Amino acid sequence: MPDTTFQRDLMVRRLEQESFDVLIVGGGITGAGAALDATTRGLRTALIERDDLASGTSSKSSKLVHGGLRYLKDDPRLVYEALRERQRLRKNAPHLVQVMPFMIPILTKDGVVSRKIARAMGSLMWMYDLTGGWRIGKFHKRLRAPAALAHMPTMHEQRLASAYLYYDAAADDARLVLTIARTAAAHGAAVANRCTLVQLTKGADGVVDGAIVEADGRRFPVRAKVVVNAAGVWADDVRALDEGTHPDSIRPAKGVHVTVPWEKVRNDIAVVIPVPKDKRSLFVVPWGALPDGTFEHTYVGTTDTDYDGPLTDPQCTKDDIDYVLRALNASVSTGVTAADITGVWAGLRPLVKAGASGRTADLSRHHSLHISPDGLVSITGGKLTTYREMAHDTIDAVVVRLGVKARCRTRNLPLLGAKGFRAQPAGSAAAHLDGRYGALAGEVQRLVATDAHLGRPLVPGLPYLRAEAVYAVRAEMAITLDDVLTRRTRARLLDRAATVAAAPAVAALLAPELGWDAAETQRQITHFLALCAAEDAAAHTSHVAPAEAAT
Repeated sequence: MPDTTFQRDLMVRRLEQESFDVLIVGGGITGAGAALDATTRGLRTALIERDDLASGTSSKSSKLVHGGLRYLKDDPRLVYEALRERQRLRKNAPHLVQVMPFMIPILTKDGVVSRKIARAMGSLMWMYDLTGGWRIGKFHKRLRAPAALAHMPTMHEQRLASAYLYYDAAADDARLVLTIARTAAAHGAAVANRCTLVQLTKGADGVVDGAIVEADGRRFPVRAKVVVNAAGVWADDVRALDEGTHPDSIRPAKGVHVTVPWEKVRNDIAVVIPVPKDKRSLFVVPWGALPDGTFEHTYVGTTDTDYDGPLTDPQCTKDDIDYVLRALNASVSTGVTAADITGVWAGLRPLVKAGASGRTADLSRHHSLHISPDGLVSITGGKLTTYREMAHDTIDAVVVRLGVKARCRTRNLPLLGAKGFRAQPAGSAAAHLDGRYGALAGEVQRLVATDAHLGRPLVPGLPYLRAEAVYAVRAEMAITLDDVLTRRTRARLLDRAATVAAAPAVAALLAPELGWDAAETQRQITHFLALCAAEDAAAHTSHVAPAEAAT
């Protein structure tokens, strides 16, 4: 049967009744990683998230576990750290993190690439391998034009001179966050979504000693010796509760991705394409392998632009879409239009400010640790790949404040589902479940064995099973329709129209699991459809055209 320990009502009771060494605010990749680090050191650990786990930036990334090739020249230490962490993730979560080939085409209008460009690119590839790319077990190689074209036959053949092939990795970001949080809970952490920080509490000495939180319409104190602020783009809001003024230390940068049918691109590996007149690049990544070697979808992104709008639910605008399509159509010959787009997502990177000017693409992706005079520990910046290192540094600061000795144990700690995992052939039905649940896939399969109807598709045309929605409620702390269709599965990101059409049936499936009556079921449907309608409306609305993009 599915694990019953990761249940929200149980977790909320623990928050009310227990005292903790550390309370972590924020259920994204950084907060989940910090919770896992802390609890495996033996600290009594709690984590709260205002919305859903990974509902912010951590479900809206490029879904890549990589070193960051573009940072190599200016910040090789960051790349080295990221490649080292990439290898640890591959070892600790082999079911979630898959090796993916990447291709960088070398283009020329005249059909002859300059030796200077080819030599510079070759040197960069060797630097990447030597910095840590070799850890993946493969080195880069040069491809002739026909071999490169075979990987993405929609490219303009007359402009393709050659290409370089190298290797990185990919992961479903929301799935990774959820698995880390479940692993932390399995080691004893109290983890609760839909639990809002209202106020930081302080002792007679003025030091932060817990928080007032709100869950299910009730407010109650959570007692903790140290509070960690891992709220991402909202980190300054948490600091303001401690410091009294808003520190304004975060510079949000919006990243946008669009999903299109794979047939419009036909890439069998990830491809890095240039943005015309911008000296930037986008990733073109296949998603959803099929048994015949093809894929279901391709997504393209990401932009990297200054953002000054609401931090909650940033939208992909028409200008964002035009920017991405302009780059894509400069590299492929199939004429991809906005009508071809099946899904979009937009997220905000919590970049640490470094002066008042300059492009967001040039800001450091290093993380920053700040400890206030009253003891609030804030962790900001960083990137998905280096989350474990960020958590390590954060909890190191926590144990110093606690005055205890407890070393980090996450370097070689398998995530839930890793033990006993055996990879299945790409594109097979078994590979879909194994790539999401690892060794726990049998728990989903047993649901199907007890009710054959749960083996049917959750959303027609997508690989998710009805059993996965039931499992999301019973074992993964999903409590809304949006939780299931946007994060526990990625249906909305892949095919929004099909997901909207399936929403009433999915809500009916979830209703008995979550105790919804007819009115609540309809409210869930209405709310989800409103989110999708707002997303669609934004995609047809111009705002400020993106000025830059980055890989």
